[in-house]
Amino acid sequence: MSLRVPLSAVRSFEAAARRRSFKDAAAELNLTASAVSHAIRKMEASLGVTLFERQGQGVVPTAAGEALLEHVSRAFDELHRGLDLVAARGPQLLRLHCAPSLAAQWLTPRLARFLAAHPGFEVRLAAGMDYARFVSDEFDADLVYGPPRGEGLVAVPLCAETVMPLCDPERAARIRRPEDLLDQVLIQSDNKQVRWPLWFARNGLPSPRPLGVRFDRSFLAIAAAADGLGVALESTLLAEREIASGRLVAPLRGLAQDITYVGHHLVYPATTRRRAPLRVFARWLAQEMNLVLPEDLA
Repeated sequence: MSLRVPLSAVRSFEAAARRRSFKDAAAELNLTASAVSHAIRKMEASLGVTLFERQGQGVVPTAAGEALLEHVSRAFDELHRGLDLVAARGPQLLRLHCAPSLAAQWLTPRLARFLAAHPGFEVRLAAGMDYARFVSDEFDADLVYGPPRGEGLVAVPLCAETVMPLCDPERAARIRRPEDLLDQVLIQSDNKQVRWPLWFARNGLPSPRPLGVRFDRSFLAIAAAADGLGVALESTLLAEREIASGRLVAPLRGLAQDITYVGHHLVYPATTRRRAPLRVFARWLAQEMNLVLPEDLA
C-alpha cells in the first residue's frame, strides 16, 4: 500500500505528540501553529482516526495517536541514526550549552584533551544560567546546574561533588577548627544550592554573621578566594585546578563535616540520543567522571 500521508505531516504529528502542543511543535519545526494543525487534520482525515484531544492549553494523543507515536518515534530514531552514520564521515560539530562555572572551571580546560581524542570534531560552547530549550535545535546537549527542567528530556546525573571551605594557604594557617571561620571573611556564591548557613548547621554551629563578599558565579568566588579575599564554600570539582596548584587549600579537611551532593546533569532531548556528536561526547564525559550512561548512549 502506498503511503497516504506526507512525511512533513508525520513530522508535525510526532513533534505535537511529543511536546503535547501544536504551538511548541510549530516552534520546533519553524512553522506556524495553524500549519501544524492543518497538517494533522489532513492526516486524521486520510487515516480515518482522531489523533489528538484538546486538554487545557495543549493537546494529548488519543489511544490511536499514542499507538502511532510509538511506531513513528522508532522510525525517526532509525532515520536519525542512519543520517548520523553517514554524516560521521565528515567533520562533526558538537554544540554544547553549559552552566558558566562548570564551563570555565572544568569543561574548557579539558576540551583540548577531547579534541585530541576526536580529531574530526569541532566544539561550539555557550555558557549561561538559563537552560537550553532545544526548541530551535541549537544545541545537542546541556550541562545544567540544579534540577533539570522540561518535558521530553533525558537527564543523566554527573559525578557527586564535595563542598568544603577553601582559601589561600596564608589564611588557612589561621584556621584550625570550624569555629575559626566565624572570624573570617566568608565568600558567598548566590546561585549555589549549598551555602554557608547549611554548612554551619551541619557542623553544629550558629549561622554566621552577614557575609562579607557575594558573587553570582562560583568561578568568581573561587578566583577571589585564591587571591586571598576570604574563605569560599565551593565544590572541589570546580576548584580542582586551584587545589592542585596550591593556590587553594582546604584548612578543615578531615576536621569538619563536608557536604556531598549531585549538582550538575547532562541533559538532552530523548529524540536526539542517536546523534553521533552527542553519543561521542557522552561516552567521553562518562570516562572523565566515571559515570554510568543510559543504555541508549552507552
